[in-house]
Amino acid sequence: MADLLSIGASGVRTYQTALSTVSENIANVGNSSYSRRTVDVKEVGAPTTLFTAANAMNGYGSIAAGVNRASDMFKAEAVRSSGADLARTQAGSVWLDRIQSALTGPDLSTSLTNFFNAAKSVAADPASAAPRATMLENATTVANAFTATGNALAQVTADLDATADQATASLSTLATSLAKVNDGLGRAGANTAQSANLLDQRDSILDQMSALVDVNVTFDDAGRATVRGGGSGGPVLVSGTDAATVTYARNAAGTVSFAVQSNGNYSVLTPNGGALGGIVDGAQRIADTRDQLNDLATGFVNGVNALQAQGRDLNNSAGQPMFSVGAAPTDVSLALTDPNGIAAAAVGGGTRDNSNIVQFDTLRSTGGFENKVTTIVSANAAALANRNTVASAQSAIHDGAVSARDAVSGVDLDTEAVDLLRFQQAYSASSRVIQVARDTFQTILDIR
Repeated sequence: MADLLSIGASGVRTYQTALSTVSENIANVGNSSYSRRTVDVKEVGAPTTLFTAANAMNGYGSIAAGVNRASDMFKAEAVRSSGADLARTQAGSVWLDRIQSALTGPDLSTSLTNFFNAAKSVAADPASAAPRATMLENATTVANAFTATGNALAQVTADLDATADQATASLSTLATSLAKVNDGLGRAGANTAQSANLLDQRDSILDQMSALVDVNVTFDDAGRATVRGGGSGGPVLVSGTDAATVTYARNAAGTVSFAVQSNGNYSVLTPNGGALGGIVDGAQRIADTRDQLNDLATGFVNGVNALQAQGRDLNNSAGQPMFSVGAAPTDVSLALTDPNGIAAAAVGGGTRDNSNIVQFDTLRSTGGFENKVTTIVSANAAALANRNTVASAQSAIHDGAVSARDAVSGVDLDTEAVDLLRFQQAYSASSRVIQVARDTFQTILDIR
C-alpha cells in the first residue's frame, strides 16, 4: 500500500514540474531570449538489493530527472556572427548618412557657382557698384557655406565620439554582467531551471555583445563563456568571473582606436564587426571627407586672395585679401567689406579694365572647386547606397540565422498544447492512484 501511495505521489510531483515547465514555455512564446525547456521524466527503478524477476516488471514511480534546455551552439554562433556583420554595416551607414547631410545642407556647390558667376558680372562692367556688391554678398555666402560644412562635419565627429564612448561603456557593462552569469553557472546544478535561466541570460548577453563587436566564444562544461573581441586572436573580454574594460580614443588625424584593460594590462582591440567596426569605418570616412574639404577650402581661399593681390581695385590700390581663415581651413570669413576693393583691373589698367577679374574664370576651371564638391558628395552617396544594399543582404542572412536558431530553441504553441494535455492527464492519473490507495487503505481499516 505504501508503494502505491509512493508511486502516485512521485507522479504528482513529476508532472507538476512538467506542467510548470510547459506553462513557462507558453508564457515566453515569442521571447527571442528564451529557450524552450523540457522535463526529463524517468521511471524510478527497483532498488538493486530487491531486484528479482518479479519486481523487475513493476514500476516504482517517476521522477523529474532534470530540465533540458533546447539549444544549438552552432546556430547561436551563426546568429552572433551575422548580427555582428549587420551591425557594422548599419552603423557605418549611419555615419555616411550624417556626412551626406553635412555636405549637402549648406549647399556649398551652389554658393561657389553663384560666386564665380558674380565675378563674371563684375568683369562685364568693372566700374559698376551693383555687380561688385553682389559679388561680395556671394563671397559672404561661400564663406558661410565653407564654415557651416566644416562645423557640420565637426558635429558629426563629436557625435561619433559620444556614440563610441557609449558603445564601449555598454560593452564593458555587458562583460561585467556575463562574468556574474559565469559565476552563477559555476554554482548552479546541471540541468536545473536555475541553470537554464542563466544560460538564457548568457546567450542574450552574447547577442548584445556581438552587436557591438565581433566576438569569439568558447564554453566550458558548466556553460561558462570565455569571450574574445575582434576574433579568435583578439583580447579577452570575459574569462570566468573576470571582466575587462574597453576604452575609446581618437587622434588629431581622426583615426580611432580601442583598448582593453584587464588586471592592469592593456591590449589593442581591432573590431571587425559590430557597431565598433562601423564606428571605425565612419571615423575614417569623416576624416577623409574633412581632409578633402580642407584642401578645397584652402585652394579656393588662396586662389582668390592671390588674384586679389595681383590686381588693382577701383581706387587703383593693390588688391587686399577677400577671405580670411580661422583655426580650421574651413573657418572662412569675408575680409573685404568694401565692394570697391575688388581688384578687377590689372596694374595700370584703369577703372574700366577687367584684365584681372576675368582670371577668376580660369581659377574656376583649373581649381575645379564645384566639380570637387560634386565628386565628394557623389562618392559619399555611392558609398551610402552600397552600404544600404549590403545591409539588406546581411539582414536577410541574419533573419535566416535567427529563424534556424528559433526552430530549435523557440516555443511552438502546438507542441506545448499537446504536452500540456499529456501532462494534465498524467497528473490526473497519478492523483487517481493516490485516491485508489487511500480508498483501499480505508476499506482495509473498515474491515478490521
